[in-house]
Amino acid sequence: MTDTIHPSDGPQLALSAGPLADLTVVDLTRALAGPHAAMMLGDLGADVIKVESPVGGDDTRGWGPPFIEPTGAERESTYFLSANRNKKSVTLDLKSPLGRDALTELLRRADVLMENFRPGVLDRLGFSEEVLQELNPRLIILSISGFGHDGPEAGRAGYDQIAQGEAGLMSLTGANPHDLQRVGVPIADLLAGMYGAFGVLAALNERARTGRGQVVRASLLAAVVGVHAFQGTKWTVAGQIGEATGNHHPSICPYGLFDTADGAVQIAVGSEGLWKRFCDGFHLDAHAPGMATNPERVANQKRVNDLVQNVFSLYSTDELLGILDQIGVPAGRIRNLREVYEWEQTRSQGLLIDVDHATLGKITLPGPPLRFFDVAGPERTRRDHSAPPVLGADNHLIDELTAGRR
Repeated sequence: MTDTIHPSDGPQLALSAGPLADLTVVDLTRALAGPHAAMMLGDLGADVIKVESPVGGDDTRGWGPPFIEPTGAERESTYFLSANRNKKSVTLDLKSPLGRDALTELLRRADVLMENFRPGVLDRLGFSEEVLQELNPRLIILSISGFGHDGPEAGRAGYDQIAQGEAGLMSLTGANPHDLQRVGVPIADLLAGMYGAFGVLAALNERARTGRGQVVRASLLAAVVGVHAFQGTKWTVAGQIGEATGNHHPSICPYGLFDTADGAVQIAVGSEGLWKRFCDGFHLDAHAPGMATNPERVANQKRVNDLVQNVFSLYSTDELLGILDQIGVPAGRIRNLREVYEWEQTRSQGLLIDVDHATLGKITLPGPPLRFFDVAGPERTRRDHSAPPVLGADNHLIDELTAGRR
């Protein structure tokens, strides 16, 4: 399997199996937060064994359209394909003794277990944290929930859009406080997965010192609150509630999206030096009343934005980006996803990979976002990625594990 990077794009590659190539991960998760966390470890070389229900598998196998339906095979969901590269798939009925026995054998050999059942479900299946510790004292357990594993609302189901609303993100997103919007990707799920993977790596590092496993807990609620950033301290320190402000920054001006004669451009005038350059480049008065400092400009944001908009409407997008680049003001265009994936800069970063799928043949997927290099040496980023598995593709692993117990 190859990716879309060409040999001429950089130094000769020193191929690597990935920095986590010695780890085994048992992935009991479904939907997105947990699968994304497991995929992150798989991207880094871990042997990820995805355990799915024999009937239907992961919920996302049925989330669509779009579906890709090869002749003579079951349809494949592009949603599932987005979160399950670099994994194996086995099917187990965890409500049956045979299924639980097989999972037990997997966990004896695993380094990491990932699960995102509602709190208490794994206990009822016979795999409480105490049982897991006895079974494998070195096991790292990642447990992802919607709203946390304790507290008055611990039992609530966690779905991304609900979490975006409950955790405050939607109150900050949209054209104005009366037109609130969700983020265009399942950001609460993705952030929970990223924080979860981060926690697992920290726990593995501690295990190297102590020899003991531990439980890492993450939630959609905690993940979104964790990225409130300046909006969080705006409330906790200053007592001010942030609101949706559309495509313009609430604390920096001018900073946002402006129309051009044939499209749109975004600018980020994030310092007084950049404001001076911007004004010099477009023959504006940087010290005009109400515009001399960022606090003044924020207080007079409509006036400043109208001034910038009037200037930008005289230029095409390409002309404007050329001027902004020349004067050193950060700027960019708005790309749709086709344009992003066809952009040479995207390809140069290894963000597209080609894999061979069992039923679809050769397909192209978005690639892992991390790259690895020797110090002052060649790139060592993993290249041998595998396609998301068809349901039960690796059931032979279970047969091998349980052969001696029959």
